[in-house]
Amino acid sequence: MTELNSSDSNGNNSLIRSSAAQLAGMLASREVSAVEVTQAHLDRIASVDGGERGVHAFLHVNTEEALSVAAEVDSIRAAAGGAAAEELHALAGVPIAVKDLIVTIGQPTTAGSKILEGWHSPYDATVVKRLRAAKMPILGKTNLDEFAMGSSTEHSAYGPTRNPWDLDRIPGGSGGGSAAAVAAFEAPLALGTDTGGSIRQPGAVTGTVGVKPTYGSVSRYGAIAMASSLDQIGPVTRTVLDSALLHQVIGGHDPFDSTSLPDPLADLVAAAGVGHVEGMRIGIIKELHGEGYQAGVESRFKESLDLLRQAGAQIVEVSCPNFQYALGAYYLIMPSEASSNLAKFDGVRYGLRVLPEDGPMTIERVMGATRAAGFGDEVKRRIILGTYALSAGYYDAYYGSAQKVRTLVQRDFDAAFTVADVLISPTAPTTAFKLGEKLDDPLAMYLNDVATIPANLAGVPGLSLPGGLADEDGLPVGIQLLAPAREDARLYRVGAVLESLLEATWGGPLLDRAPDLTALTGPSPAGAVPSHGGSH
Repeated sequence: MTELNSSDSNGNNSLIRSSAAQLAGMLASREVSAVEVTQAHLDRIASVDGGERGVHAFLHVNTEEALSVAAEVDSIRAAAGGAAAEELHALAGVPIAVKDLIVTIGQPTTAGSKILEGWHSPYDATVVKRLRAAKMPILGKTNLDEFAMGSSTEHSAYGPTRNPWDLDRIPGGSGGGSAAAVAAFEAPLALGTDTGGSIRQPGAVTGTVGVKPTYGSVSRYGAIAMASSLDQIGPVTRTVLDSALLHQVIGGHDPFDSTSLPDPLADLVAAAGVGHVEGMRIGIIKELHGEGYQAGVESRFKESLDLLRQAGAQIVEVSCPNFQYALGAYYLIMPSEASSNLAKFDGVRYGLRVLPEDGPMTIERVMGATRAAGFGDEVKRRIILGTYALSAGYYDAYYGSAQKVRTLVQRDFDAAFTVADVLISPTAPTTAFKLGEKLDDPLAMYLNDVATIPANLAGVPGLSLPGGLADEDGLPVGIQLLAPAREDARLYRVGAVLESLLEATWGGPLLDRAPDLTALTGPSPAGAVPSHGGSH
């Protein structure tokens, strides 16, 4: 595999390769300006994201606004006396990318679908409001599987995103754009959404950190819903500490979200700095490794267990027998809720409208023509499946039974957490597969989420971090940690320790071993990045 060059073609290698925490420190000391940091990432996007062989992590690049916010931060820090600077958030001036499922004022929100092409939201999602309050420049909106339905970001209406480790492979899904942007050093931080693994599975195959917070601990207000009882917004970063910092910004109660937890957010940054796991009980989930998992994935998983054991953790095995039914239950619950949530896209109120070519001009016929033209194959497949599962005569047999399985999965977690403080498994059964390899086999695609789905069904938090490279293909492997609901701090504690142990073994961050993208992609024509949802 090609080694990374020591300097980026834009001369900003040290800035784009710094963690968010490092950037925050440099900004606070005025070693570098927020404009310089933001411009460095915009230059990187222009260098590697566009063109035929580009990463294509972004659907829209928010150049003008991002630089304006960065300039404002610099102005505050330069103010006489510095009193105003002391009031700035620690991440002020650190740029971030936002998954294009999360609505934003001033930028298009497409959900990766033709049915919302060019649509502008009249309001900000709560998490976006919190980013703006922290004065974090928003670099743009990232690509995704249409309405978050997919495991490879190949189901976007605007073309697939490529994995920065191998441009012929998928970056995971549905949030492959956010993970690829972070892995390609186009953004130090990103937001994703996780309904069945859409933050963690892309994290696993791109060598990044992805966190699904406890359900309800981060507001979903302003995230276009796919499955309301499963969806959760969370951080996409390159380090566990960066995830804790971002989680601290976006988390907490929101009165606009009826499912929002009233609990105050724990000090997640402090948890990430505890530095030891001595005496902690870490449970290996019997049903989530072994047969069906790639050999290289299993090897890296066992190495992580050995490191935790050597660090003083007690490794125990737990059985969650109902996890074997989780995938089937999820693919009944999720399409059923998606069928209901996507009913609003009818060609009448907003978004795309397609008129029938002939016959009477009724609302039903306009809706049919609009949805036929605006939705892609995977979205149509899930709407049909969900509508069928909710139909009279089948509701109890399918949707009702799936909800009963969900309860059994929750009980398995409850039992497991009586003998273990944190659970551990591989995040995904394989490394990144090739683009197009599973597009014609939906069931094979769905199996990528087999290890991540149980957490969404139960509402518990999950964290994926890089576990190394598989021997067979040299591609990233993810290690997943799971904790009881409301115990996100435990994930950060164990995750930060494991990350440190692994990096000590490798001699540095995993992404330092990724190929040089500039050499692989070449510069985009005129430095332009295609924007499918609106102008730059």
